[in-house]
Amino acid sequence: MLIESGSTDAANTIGITLTINGESRSLQVAPWTTLLDLLREDLDLTGTKKGCDHGQCGACTVLVNGTRINSCLTLAVMKDGASITTVEGLAGIEGLHPLQAAFVEHDAFQCGYCTPGQLCSAVGMLSEGHAHSRDEIREAMSGNICRCGAYTNIVDAIEDVMHAGVAK
Repeated sequence: MLIESGSTDAANTIGITLTINGESRSLQVAPWTTLLDLLREDLDLTGTKKGCDHGQCGACTVLVNGTRINSCLTLAVMKDGASITTVEGLAGIEGLHPLQAAFVEHDAFQCGYCTPGQLCSAVGMLSEGHAHSRDEIREAMSGNICRCGAYTNIVDAIEDVMHAGVAK
């Protein structure tokens, strides 16, 4: 819950500063507000999805200081000072992020609900540098569920970008 400064509810909030998709934001938030709810409900960054709200599906995955996390399990106040990247922040002025382009090329989505979390998780996974094979990609991405079953195409897209070495 985002509270405008000067509001009577501001006494029940905590001031935090986040850099979200490259933009510094000073915010007043209720202490119980999850990062997911702050992003979706208060900042209109609705690319990040609320799936299970229990950290089991990965639809809410975002990058915090380059590391993938489930934003539904994280209080916004815990990330004061952090840099947050959502799916809206992956593309640059040059165009789509290489993983976004690979997802399109490999038709790595069907309904698309899990896609933002899959993309953020894949960006984080590739920067971790632990996955070097299809099996390792599958294992490292196992926290992101796709109800449509597009896993083969998702792994194909990630593998192409991994081998091209362009997933920055």
